[in-house]
Amino acid sequence: MENKRLALSNAQLKWENIFRRVLRIMSALLVLIVVGVFITLIVQSWPTIKSLGIGYLWGKVWDPVSNVYGAYPFLIGTLLTSFIALFISIPFSYAIAIYLGEYNPKGWLSDLLKNTVELIAAVPSVIYGFWALFVLVPIIRNVELKWHIAPYGIGVLTSSLILAVMIIPYGASLGITLIRMTPSPLKEGAYALGATRFEVIQKVITPYTRSGLFAGVLLSLGRALGETMAVTMVIGNTSALASSFKDMIFGPGNTMASVIANEFTEADHTQYLSALIELGLVLFCVTVVINLIGKRIITRFTN
Repeated sequence: MENKRLALSNAQLKWENIFRRVLRIMSALLVLIVVGVFITLIVQSWPTIKSLGIGYLWGKVWDPVSNVYGAYPFLIGTLLTSFIALFISIPFSYAIAIYLGEYNPKGWLSDLLKNTVELIAAVPSVIYGFWALFVLVPIIRNVELKWHIAPYGIGVLTSSLILAVMIIPYGASLGITLIRMTPSPLKEGAYALGATRFEVIQKVITPYTRSGLFAGVLLSLGRALGETMAVTMVIGNTSALASSFKDMIFGPGNTMASVIANEFTEADHTQYLSALIELGLVLFCVTVVINLIGKRIITRFTN
């Protein structure tokens, strides 16, 4: 009997070691894929890196005909659309998370709203682009006419609004899960001391979940930075840099992802192709830097 138990224990230990090795191999493969993508982008964009250097980042002219390439307008367009969308989406994401996580966590209405939020994340981005063209653009154009602004309709603001709708589910879904995971004794203790529901949310739930809520914001920002199709359809796709902040917000613009999607098939010589690939490298680096900064902030919140 003892020998049988020993053999069973050895077999379990063997499978445990195999499983651990498989996990290590898969983790190593994931790291290798990320490093491989980064190296591939550097190698393929090397002609532009060698010829233009760091000046590529703040060059304000993008003219493939004259073989002049500057990423600054697209870098600004990417950051503007992403952060405006993020600031618009945060109140809605947190409101949905608090309502479904604390005020109405159960019942048919809660399930309906939660499924609706998840459905928003599942709709293809091209559908949002069509909706923005036929519904959002005319509304923005009318607003611009009333404010005596050039009535483009399409532009950075329009693409930011549609992006905001698209990224709401990412912060909201994570927020709902975290708020529901807040230990009941903490909330019940606060209620027993006479705290209102608002005070419980403010002084118990928010401190307990703030690092996770910020992680949801970071996830939403990452989704906004890489969005291509919906933004391409409504941003206006111009490489000219606006002369004023108002024109930059309400006028047409472009993002790095949109430029790559629009012009990659038209790249008919090495320098042009290399410049587009370097845009992808810049987008990759911007995403990594923002994620590292976000992780640092989350760590400080946790501590």
